[in-house]
Amino acid sequence: MYVRRRSTRTVLVIAAVVTTVLLSVAMLVIVTNWKFDRELATPPAPTPAKPIPPAKVTTAQLAALPRSTTWTTVSEAEPDSQPFAANDGLVVHPRAQKVVYAEPGGPAIAVLPTTQLDNPTWLPVVETRPGWMRVLLPSRPNGSTGWIHTGDGKTKESHSPYQVRIDLSDRRLAVFKDGQETGSWQVGIGTDQTPTPVGRTFLLAALSPSGVSYSPVILPLGSHSEKLKTYDGGPGTVGLHGWPDKSVFGHAVSHGCVRLPKPALDAVTHLPLGTMIIIND
Repeated sequence: MYVRRRSTRTVLVIAAVVTTVLLSVAMLVIVTNWKFDRELATPPAPTPAKPIPPAKVTTAQLAALPRSTTWTTVSEAEPDSQPFAANDGLVVHPRAQKVVYAEPGGPAIAVLPTTQLDNPTWLPVVETRPGWMRVLLPSRPNGSTGWIHTGDGKTKESHSPYQVRIDLSDRRLAVFKDGQETGSWQVGIGTDQTPTPVGRTFLLAALSPSGVSYSPVILPLGSHSEKLKTYDGGPGTVGLHGWPDKSVFGHAVSHGCVRLPKPALDAVTHLPLGTMIIIND
């Protein structure tokens, strides 16, 4: 019987095709396995946390809440957990009256007005979560903090590149901009009987009251005397101000305020409201 043999060329072509197919299959297996192994080795990206909505506050509840000002006490406020830490300069201003909460989604503890001592309310931010900011409050007790909901678009954010540090042991105030010291001065501080309170606070307002001879500007802070519940008709708010007698600088002589020489007063007068001020003992 006659059997027609395939030509050598045909055999070679068939072999080449088979080889190509096998190589393609092998490469597909390798790539698939590599991709599978890589997916196993790389954990999936975490799902962004959904913002927590604020708890509803009725009109009656709102009316019963204390206003968070230098005149009030917010007894349910959480204390500052890092009283000597610097923040990143983030400050926030409520465009409308804001409810202050104990925590995101937690109970309401106060109401934050848009102004403080006839100045716009600006507070330093010490912690953030989606749709929320934790701020230092101007109320008693010192170091009070609270959470405000920012997801409603009724807040304005800014950044202060400045920070003020006051060392009570050295009786010295220093101003920093972007982490670099721009000036340092000897100051007068509170006595042992009426000490200047320590911890981080902030520049609350800038006042130019008539009838005050010792300083052209008074800068109230978001903290209060721990010994005096009231002083000179006020709520015992601690502040920065000038003093005409240079002999007080470097000494413990005040009722808790910090007395500044003119160059230091000029330096801090123009700082943005809400700027962090850290007072160390």
